[in-house]
Amino acid sequence: FGSTVSAPLWSLLGRLSGIAPMIGLVTGRCFAGNAAILGSCDVIIATKGSNIGMGGPAMIEGGGLGVVEPDEVGPARMQESIGVVDLLVADEAAAVSAAKQYLSYFQGAFPEHLESSCADQRLLRYAVPENRLRAYDMLPIIETIVDTGSWLELRKGYAVGILTGFARIEGRPLGIVANNPRHLGGAIDSDAAMKASRFMALCDAFDIPILFLCDNPGFMVGVESEEQGAVRKMSRMFIVGASLTVPHFSIVTRKAYGLGGQAMGAGAHMGRNAFSVAWPTAEFGGMGIEGAVKLGFRKELDACNTEQEKQKLFDKLVAAMLENGKALNIALSLEQDDVIDPADSRQLIAQTLNQRPRG
Repeated sequence: FGSTVSAPLWSLLGRLSGIAPMIGLVTGRCFAGNAAILGSCDVIIATKGSNIGMGGPAMIEGGGLGVVEPDEVGPARMQESIGVVDLLVADEAAAVSAAKQYLSYFQGAFPEHLESSCADQRLLRYAVPENRLRAYDMLPIIETIVDTGSWLELRKGYAVGILTGFARIEGRPLGIVANNPRHLGGAIDSDAAMKASRFMALCDAFDIPILFLCDNPGFMVGVESEEQGAVRKMSRMFIVGASLTVPHFSIVTRKAYGLGGQAMGAGAHMGRNAFSVAWPTAEFGGMGIEGAVKLGFRKELDACNTEQEKQKLFDKLVAAMLENGKALNIALSLEQDDVIDPADSRQLIAQTLNQRPRG
């Protein structure tokens, strides 16, 4: 490793980055220089009893920072919650199994003679609730679209507003970035933006196409959001997205509002966008429709004589904006390539992936 400030290891790791997948496995305590090597990897897989820290108990005590037990420093579950650990597993055997599965996505498509299976695609027609204000789980949508058993979620315990992971469709690998409507209504906060950006860059480095599943009311705003560095972290999604060299495609399942919708690839402006389509349940706008009505028609609403009259006008304006922002109307303005039957999503993705050489 080297005992001075001169250490060639970092140059070697830097040369490997983006060329060869780098995986770090932790099954015990990993401190100081070993932790630095671990943190240089593309993905970190840790067992639940592991500890990871840039300084162990001896270094902490030597620096006059108190006496601590090894198990107090960087427990794996805590490291997972802040995005250091990508995959938290039960034991060493599970860690090796996860590493093998992770590596498999970097080996290209499965041979054509190996048949892939999937769930009944007609289930996707009922995946999004009719009530547009009702939350739903995005994970079953992912697992229905992709090959059975092929989904591997990364950083599951961190920034839960975004789902990131690898899967296969007809044996071909792809990365998936999806909003989670069950957290903040699908809004992207600062951590979620960084999680998505890092994963997009990983896919791009290893020539893995990306599927965006968008149900996004926008970026998370507010005083607390700005205190988390929202401007820098959220804007990173635009730079990474626009710089993508791999094909990527987006499917809007419900909401695509404002900057958040743009960051999720819900338009043909980000990098090598192969297609951007919507389900019939999709709706579009510069911001949340209810909020847009409250801001844009404040004078008209305040001029109402009674609360009942005000609510009636509000509902009427919301309905009008919702009609204008429906998927079919947006497609007519060429902002979306098409409005598709949800059951055709997998077939469309597969056709696009099959245009690429196998292997």
